[in-house]
Amino acid sequence: MGYHLSILDQAPVIEDASNALTLQRTVELAQLAEQLGYKRFWVSEHHHSHEVASSSPEVLVSYILAKTNTIRVGSGGVMLSHYSPYKVAENFQVLTNLAGDRVDLGVGKAPGGLPLATAALQYGVAEANHDFNERLRLLKGFIENKLPEDDPFAKLEVTPTSEVTPEIILLGGSVASAEYAGQLGFTYVFAQFINSDKQVLIDAIAAYKKHSPNGKFGVAFAVIAAKDEATAHAYAEGHEIYKVHLASGRTLTLHTKEAAEEFGQQSGESYEVKRYEANILSGTPEQIKETLDQYYALGVTEFIFHTPIKNHEARRTSYELLSPKHLLAAVTV
Repeated sequence: MGYHLSILDQAPVIEDASNALTLQRTVELAQLAEQLGYKRFWVSEHHHSHEVASSSPEVLVSYILAKTNTIRVGSGGVMLSHYSPYKVAENFQVLTNLAGDRVDLGVGKAPGGLPLATAALQYGVAEANHDFNERLRLLKGFIENKLPEDDPFAKLEVTPTSEVTPEIILLGGSVASAEYAGQLGFTYVFAQFINSDKQVLIDAIAAYKKHSPNGKFGVAFAVIAAKDEATAHAYAEGHEIYKVHLASGRTLTLHTKEAAEEFGQQSGESYEVKRYEANILSGTPEQIKETLDQYYALGVTEFIFHTPIKNHEARRTSYELLSPKHLLAAVTV
């Protein structure tokens, strides 16, 4: 195929199931992904949410690493705006000492929750509003132990030291973030399920490749596959997203109207909530592969599948049908 396939699992709370069972099913899906030949398995960060159960990706990553053997496991991603880059580097360097070269440190800029959750996460933290790009620069320096001599933290080392480092991956949905990832030499993943503007994606690829011509550029799709087209489309129907447009110019994406309204109210700004149909790629494995091939021709080297359905068996089936093992078999018969 020429490209890699991976999974971003947000641990959507399963219908009529406990949070404990939901998280256990995510672990089982990671084990299945390993058997099916996926390259990576990521978990996300969302706070104060009854829709998804993954609020602490570092903890979940450590557990999944202990329950798997070969697949890369990581965060998709740690919301770096809330945390000290030094502490994040320490967490993931501990993981590389435990699991070796299987750890992905995916980071993102979104808050991962409502303003009240952001306030609680940043409670008592000095310089909580530090520039995100500066946080990324420091994270790179801490992980690589290569801060400039004149940096205030130049003599600071992340311990325990490790013979390997986690792969740093920036998740975003803009040309600017792709360009900065290229400048830093990070792998970049464009969240197409949040920003479905294809021209922005094309421009982001060009901006990234300008600085990292041999770098890895991935795209994260919301994807649902089934054995027949009608079933796949049925699972994809009815999915909506809501965008909160704040007076300051920021736009946030949420999964329910209630959450979007609450975000606007907590922001302290005037705001507008707009409803959009969720951009989900659905169909048979063969149909979905045709789309992936088109994006591969644009310069995409990896696809990360996010399957936003609460029916566990349907989610499992989708992962099976789109796995490297099954997708290759389906198109070579």
